[in-house]
Amino acid sequence: MLLITCPYCGERPELEFSYGGEAHIARPVRPAELSDEDWTAYLYTRSNPKGVHAERWRHLHGCARFFNALRDTRSDTFLATYKVGEQPPEVERA
Repeated sequence: MLLITCPYCGERPELEFSYGGEAHIARPVRPAELSDEDWTAYLYTRSNPKGVHAERWRHLHGCARFFNALRDTRSDTFLATYKVGEQPPEVERA
C-alpha cells in the first residue's frame, strides 16, 4: 500500500486521501469577463507532465485538510508534501 505524508497528521495509507487535481492553478480575477475559450482552458487544460508534478490532495479520512504534493508520475512516488500557500520544496528531478 502506498503511504502519503499529510503535513498535518503524518504518514497515512493512501486510502485516507482524495486526489484534487493539479496544484497552483490561479483562479481568474474576473471569470465573467473571460471568453468561452479562455474559461474552458481554465477549467480543463492541465499540464499533465511525465515526471515531477505538483498536485492537490485532501486528507479526507483524517484532518480533512487540503495540501500539496510533488509526485513523480513515472514511478508514482511522492517526493514531498507541503501546506497550501507554501512554496514547493526543492526536490531532485531526474
